[in-house]
Amino acid sequence: MRITTVSQPADGDFEVLKNGLNGFNEVHTGSLYREKISSFVKDNQNQTLGGILGEIKWGWLYIEGLWVSESVRSKGFGSKLLQQLEDYAQSKGVTNYRLETTSFQALDFYKKQGYVLFGQLPDMPPTFTSYFLKKQTAI
Repeated sequence: MRITTVSQPADGDFEVLKNGLNGFNEVHTGSLYREKISSFVKDNQNQTLGGILGEIKWGWLYIEGLWVSESVRSKGFGSKLLQQLEDYAQSKGVTNYRLETTSFQALDFYKKQGYVLFGQLPDMPPTFTSYFLKKQTAI
């Protein structure tokens, strides 16, 4: 037996770890629906001008990231992308959503979309604050 040095994980090793952890968790939670999802803003040439990434896991939609290009920002695409993922999650029976943003990103935007602050972490990244928000809706 040995412990390896710190390094980037090989894909196979990462999968073994992830599957082991998921298996352990499911002993306690039961099997829960899980899916990675996304949606994008595309122009007429099929160039990506924005998008949103998320994952449904443990009965929650986690918004991993939302970005809209400066060239089309403030045209409602961010709200539409967020709503699209929320609607999709609702179609799967998921009504709880969460995300993280930082003080130089979009805290006010998410609050306008109905998200509420439930925690913050100062100096993450250094000199900024990370905010944790959630939203719960009824079907």
